[in-house]
Amino acid sequence: MEGDDCEFRYGDGTNEAQDNDFPTVERSRLQEMLSLLGLETYQVQKLSLQDSLQISFDSMKNWAPQVPKDLPWNFLRKLQALNADARNTTMVLDVLPDARPVEKESQMEEEIIYWDPADDLAADIYSFSELPTPDTPVNPLDLLCALLLSSDSFLQQEIALKMALCQFALPLVLPDSENHYHTFLLWAMRGIVRTWWSQPPRGMGSFREDSVVLSRAPAFAFVRMDVSSNSKSQLLNAVLSPGHRQWDCFWHRDLNLGTNAREISDGLVEISWFFPSGREDLDIFPEPVAFLNLRGDIGSHWLQFKLLTEISSAVFILTDNISKKEYKLLYSMKESTTKYYFILSPYRGKRNTNLRFLNKLIPVLKIDHSHVLVKVSSTDSDSFVKRIRAIIGNVLRAPCRRVSVEDMAHAARKLGLKVDEDCEECQKAKDRMERITRKIKDSDAYRRDELRLQGDPWRKAAQVEKEFCQLQWAVDPPEKHRAELRRRLLELRMQQNGHEPSSGVQEFISGISSPSLSEKQYFLRWMEWGLARVAQPRLRQPPETLLTLRPKHGGTTDVGEPLWPEPLGVEHFLREMGQFYEAESCLVEAGRLPAGQRRFAHFPGLASELLLTGLPLELIDGSTLSMPVRWVTGLLKELHVRLERRSRLVVLSTIGVPGTGKSTLLNTMFGLRFATGKSCGPRGAFMQLITVAEGFSQDLGCDHILVIDSGGLIGGALTSAGDRFELEASLATLLMGLSNVTVISLAETKDIPAAILHAFLRLEKTGHMPNYQFVYQNLHDVSVPGPRPRDKRQLLDPPGDLSRAAAQMEKQGDGFRALAGLAFCDPEKQHIWHIPGLWHGAPPMAAVSLAYSEAIFELKRCLLENIRNGLSNQNKNIQQLIELVRRL
Repeated sequence: MEGDDCEFRYGDGTNEAQDNDFPTVERSRLQEMLSLLGLETYQVQKLSLQDSLQISFDSMKNWAPQVPKDLPWNFLRKLQALNADARNTTMVLDVLPDARPVEKESQMEEEIIYWDPADDLAADIYSFSELPTPDTPVNPLDLLCALLLSSDSFLQQEIALKMALCQFALPLVLPDSENHYHTFLLWAMRGIVRTWWSQPPRGMGSFREDSVVLSRAPAFAFVRMDVSSNSKSQLLNAVLSPGHRQWDCFWHRDLNLGTNAREISDGLVEISWFFPSGREDLDIFPEPVAFLNLRGDIGSHWLQFKLLTEISSAVFILTDNISKKEYKLLYSMKESTTKYYFILSPYRGKRNTNLRFLNKLIPVLKIDHSHVLVKVSSTDSDSFVKRIRAIIGNVLRAPCRRVSVEDMAHAARKLGLKVDEDCEECQKAKDRMERITRKIKDSDAYRRDELRLQGDPWRKAAQVEKEFCQLQWAVDPPEKHRAELRRRLLELRMQQNGHEPSSGVQEFISGISSPSLSEKQYFLRWMEWGLARVAQPRLRQPPETLLTLRPKHGGTTDVGEPLWPEPLGVEHFLREMGQFYEAESCLVEAGRLPAGQRRFAHFPGLASELLLTGLPLELIDGSTLSMPVRWVTGLLKELHVRLERRSRLVVLSTIGVPGTGKSTLLNTMFGLRFATGKSCGPRGAFMQLITVAEGFSQDLGCDHILVIDSGGLIGGALTSAGDRFELEASLATLLMGLSNVTVISLAETKDIPAAILHAFLRLEKTGHMPNYQFVYQNLHDVSVPGPRPRDKRQLLDPPGDLSRAAAQMEKQGDGFRALAGLAFCDPEKQHIWHIPGLWHGAPPMAAVSLAYSEAIFELKRCLLENIRNGLSNQNKNIQQLIELVRRL
């Protein structure tokens, strides 16, 4: 049999003669598909994440694709919104009189046509092989492959992350028939973090959170050999779905367009996971399990099949026929230690032939008759699925192979597959990250020893600056006190300026100073993940949903005390840069340092470039709960220089208590990257910039939208909390005062925090009132319908104690009446929104609710309409925003 093995060693799984006969057809097929979808222009300059996030005319309408070139943008728009229908490639077309419906019965999921070789069916075969035309729907898997091949690494990563949230199967090996190589998508998976509960029992100690790239789990592969009348994808979905509610994780033949011929996606390997919830009545398996699905026949994709046999604990082979060719294929796997199972449908195949070859394979693959399952049309589907689960359960209980995605990538490299993470820029950025993180043994010690300008020096300086600012508004302030504050501030700033940036900070500055934009972006992503791995352990608090985590703090908490432990992150390195700039700027202003001796004047320029690449930057420091004004205004000045004439801004903010889904709402609405679902995440307010397409900016009235997420700043403190309440009220006033539009995110019907009510009263005095939308998020019930105005009687209820307390603080006895008139005056204009629950099902296997996605889109449309119609405060340019920051 040694000679037989050579026939199957080629990378694309075909023999040499076949490879030489059809290269032109394979190449043209991919190029034609890219041209059909309008993606051919992105083969040199790849489509970027920033390109996909631009605000355009299409952002304001729920449009349906009409031609194939609409499909990539429709997919990206729906995926950004976590829409469960994102994979649907149906187009709205004019029906031709002579158009004939496609007969589903003639096409299998695997696009195999059965024919007798003796018959002359060449015409039918070539007709089947024709590429889609503008009137022919595109298979969703072809759309996905074409889009991934046209996207840069960061858009690929975003696509994978959003697909994971939608509980779609993820692309693991991306075929490229044009260039005859396949890519293992390791980098694309890096950002995906999943949570689960191990059994038994469910509790604090059993909660787990880890990257899918790093966590090890048993893997089970499902493949097709030659022809199978059973659908792999449907079987996988049934195995993964608890109870009678089937989730279509893997796209299959019975879904809309599931039977359309695949043109470029054969050879695609998909992956999905089962994660346990800790509840025995819901969990199919007691531990995480990975499932792999190869699209196409293993004989044509031998390299991918070889990879699956090396990384899987067991491989399930679906087939109707085992011929001599397939027997040789499997015989070559005789050295494999993987378990093999066959799923046959003998009524479509040659039963006696199958049995003869199976008997030969039993000693070769070390299997027995229990490894052969038969499924025909009369087989009870539920019983068959239970049998498959039982087989997997038996494998899990025995010693079996457990692999991470990183382990899979290592096996792929050994087989000659390209791994996306192996590019030079990515590896250089990773090396730089490791030079920083290997020195971090203890997060608190690192912050104290390496990030020396933060902590007490910055906290004391922030307090002095706050007192000095308050003195500006005092009537006839004592000059002696003013001079004392100025002296203390200069002393603290000189102390800060006496330090040199530590080696870690210098390495970080070098990383974000790289002339290569890609290397800079790679570095920032590596830093995020690297710091998450080495920083202090996250709180292992099992959330019911990502939205229910909220900090706990008492009513008399000190204003300088963190609301919850803050893990070391990229923002700490940027804070350190900001403090070097603040200290130096303060000394220059005071005449203590000549302007020509400045060393850190270029820092705001570096930060503004990060903002332009889509990184959220800190606006209000989460450790001191204050704004470093010189740093923020310096950053905005540099942003103004870089944007040149496109500097008209609309500022959109969201405020509310932690745990009400503010960040998730913004991320779903605009595709942003604010931290979500972490009780120990960053506490400060962050800002991110969205570009408005040039063709739409005149109509919308701005060139960019600056989005501000208040994070955990507004903790819902009561008036009895004293300083904490005053601080939260001041921060709410600041954020709303900077904004054209404010979304106020609430969890319960009447839990409007007193600090926000207080801010409304303050802003009414100034005449600066943003356009506001109250959003009530339903955190538990998934049955609530789409957004609707709240009942008018609820809106006009007399304010409670919090409203009266806020008015009393402002010394306005009837201030609560003014507040009611401001906030709830016109429910007919849809100031009030109800958003359905985020999840459809029980986490961690729940997908995002379609109702949630659609409600968020309607809210987004309303916000953009208000901006376009001038209902928000007058749009401002960056220079005006700088002045507003200084005043507020």
